[in-house]
Amino acid sequence: SALKLVPFSIKPLLRRAAAYEALESYQLAYVDYKTVLQIDCSIQAAHDGVNRAHDGVNRMTKALQEKDGVNWREKLPPIPTVPISAQKRWNAPSAAAPATDVPPGSTSQGHPDQIAAGVERARTLKEEGNELVKKGNHKKAIEKYTESLKLNQECAAYTNRALCYLTLKQHKEAVQDCTAALRLDPKNIKAFYRRAQALKELKDYKSSIADINSLLKIEPKNTAALKLLQELKRA
Repeated sequence: SALKLVPFSIKPLLRRAAAYEALESYQLAYVDYKTVLQIDCSIQAAHDGVNRAHDGVNRMTKALQEKDGVNWREKLPPIPTVPISAQKRWNAPSAAAPATDVPPGSTSQGHPDQIAAGVERARTLKEEGNELVKKGNHKKAIEKYTESLKLNQECAAYTNRALCYLTLKQHKEAVQDCTAALRLDPKNIKAFYRRAQALKELKDYKSSIADINSLLKIEPKNTAALKLLQELKRA
């Protein structure tokens, strides 16, 4: 009921997640914790909530791996995209949180309908980029993802663009995109894996191994990561 009044509010999301967890509804708890992690926070109370969400995601990941095996992600309900308008509640400029903390693509001006339209346009551009990737047109896909990210910063757009950069052997750019994705979601599997791939090509084997080890802490049986780790040890 609280979330109907104020959608994407941190406290109700965390408390509902904790309730789902107590009821062993781990998939629903995971979705709520991950929703909290989309909110780019700049005040201490929100930061504390994000830390709790990180811990919750780790617990739910382990529980779901034990329950559903390596394909547990396929059984998850959809994770809602937090609109910029909801992020703005936590990113309002103040003496303690200067305006520079507001993520790019999020502005202090604009009618809510315009903001919603921007988020929807960002999603459309990302999907257009995905279609171009399927067709092998990675350069054009990068342009679409870049336009999308100007409107709304989202992990998937960063990791998808990183994949394009990897394909085009622009490894430094791939590292930058994966790092940006990990700022939004510090447990993002694709970001860890693709950054490890890029770092391997840049011959930064130590950092690449560190990324794979971080990934394997989240998904110990990730076969692609285990294979890459073996390659790195031989490098």
